[in-house]
Amino acid sequence: MKTKILMVCLGNICRSPLAEGILKAKTDPEKVFIDSAGTGSYHVGGAPDDRSIAVGRKYRVDITDQKCRQFDVSNFGEFDHIFVMDNANYRDILSLTENQDDKEKVQLILNEIFPGENVDVPDPYHGGDEGFENVYKMLEEACESIARRLDLK
Repeated sequence: MKTKILMVCLGNICRSPLAEGILKAKTDPEKVFIDSAGTGSYHVGGAPDDRSIAVGRKYRVDITDQKCRQFDVSNFGEFDHIFVMDNANYRDILSLTENQDDKEKVQLILNEIFPGENVDVPDPYHGGDEGFENVYKMLEEACESIARRLDLK
């Protein structure tokens, strides 16, 4: 049975699509199913931000086929792990949980590389290209840790 992982950010156009693409590139598709979603509905049905697509392409991670979607409470039953990009996403997703099992699925992604520090992946949306590059590097390191820890390669 495949491990199912969901990456979550605010709009599902910058950080979580990159996290989805990076983790897919690092794992065996026979072992894992990876998706992403946003806490907001701002961009449902749209493509990831062009700057996320560009930084992914730079590192041979193709996210052009992804479509933005909004997180739904049914995702708790569908996924084994839910990695959120920042503390606001964490609070938003936790507010939708109905039991302890659901709560235990939700983790801040950078706790993979900064255990217990609850560090945010900064939202690069309103910044320049450098912000997307920095986000990529953070997510690349966190996804490498996830792939190793969960034995998904």
